[in-house]
Amino acid sequence: MNATTGRPGKPVHLAVYDTLADWETGHATAQLARTGHEIRTVGPATAPVRSTGGLRIQPDLALDDLRPEDSALLILPGADLWDTGDSLAPFARTARAFLDAGVPVAAICGATAGLAREGLLDDRDHTSAVSFYLAATGYAGGGRYVEADAVTDAGLVTAGPTEPVAFAREILRLLGVYEGEVLDAWYRLFHDSDTAAYAVLEKAGAL
Repeated sequence: MNATTGRPGKPVHLAVYDTLADWETGHATAQLARTGHEIRTVGPATAPVRSTGGLRIQPDLALDDLRPEDSALLILPGADLWDTGDSLAPFARTARAFLDAGVPVAAICGATAGLAREGLLDDRDHTSAVSFYLAATGYAGGGRYVEADAVTDAGLVTAGPTEPVAFAREILRLLGVYEGEVLDAWYRLFHDSDTAAYAVLEKAGAL
């Protein structure tokens, strides 16, 4: 591993469920895997699920078998199911257990609404697609909503569906994979197509 990355330890867990939004977590999981972090998928059960893009995913483990002490981070992607019933509520409850145990959680798009319903955004700065999307959940955290591409507060990363690169940036920062100038260059390259960022990343051995 090069000197710019954090030392991988426990695996990162990616929640997978039917209708999950394929595009929202790819930058984060790909970069984590490239820097030596193990990515394990966790589903409602171990039966295959299918993403919005039609990808069939076989979970590595079931949610009931996931313990915070065995994980470095739980990533919750968006999915249509977050807004069509309570089937994903167990993932929000697991997020609470993670945060209570001091293990970080990263939620994007519809997953932020799930966490709002669970009360996890009431006392943390956060963001999402738009403020009124979360307001529709009836949560009490509207005063902590931030108009930003992604927000990290008290171990919780939040972002809206159009910000997968900013979401990844916050995860990479949180886990100590990249920081400072290197993290900024990584973001500029993948978000802004800034080719000048290549030089910084090459010098740091981060490509």
